[in-house]
Amino acid sequence: MTDHIEQLIRRYPCLATCEEGIQVAYTILEKTFAAGGKLLTAGNGGSAADSDHIAGELLKSFIKRRRPDSAFLDSLTAVDGESGRYLADRLEGSLPVISLCNQTALLTASLNDVDGNAVFAQQIMGYGKKEDAFLGISTSGNSKDIVYAMVVARAKGLATIALAGRDGGRIARLADAAIVVPEQETFKIQELHLPVYHALCLQIEEHFFPG
Repeated sequence: MTDHIEQLIRRYPCLATCEEGIQVAYTILEKTFAAGGKLLTAGNGGSAADSDHIAGELLKSFIKRRRPDSAFLDSLTAVDGESGRYLADRLEGSLPVISLCNQTALLTASLNDVDGNAVFAQQIMGYGKKEDAFLGISTSGNSKDIVYAMVVARAKGLATIALAGRDGGRIARLADAAIVVPEQETFKIQELHLPVYHALCLQIEEHFFPG
């Protein structure tokens, strides 16, 4: 089995300072998906794009061809032959991830009616189960909406992962696993976040889709 986290540290030696946090985060993700849980993830601005990016890497094939199991493919054609054959050639193995950044009606309603800083927390209230995990992304570690989401996730019993920079801020202190990349400026923090979550997604894919 390829150790993508080890390869990450070789390619980005500066990330050795957060290797332990990355390993703990991987363990959380592996346990979450193995238990039938899902990953909820959120961030603001560029970190919202990262949240969507993570969902995209896990909901479909990343670097490996993920074939669904043959029993499921047979079920597709049993439901409808033509559609089943089409889908059998195109569907890929998937892991359940929800980026909380795309609920336009809820986001705007929260901004207008309540408090926009609670919108991710509100979604965790609705989606979150004890077998799930929450990954909060904030370059400063102090984004209010991510902090509040982390608090709700902890209160509901979800495993929590913080992806941050600088000193990690409040989310690093709240999370079960804190990945704090060693940069201070927002764009430089984001430049290191991407290879970190790519390595996590690659390692998860390697584990759950070994063929």
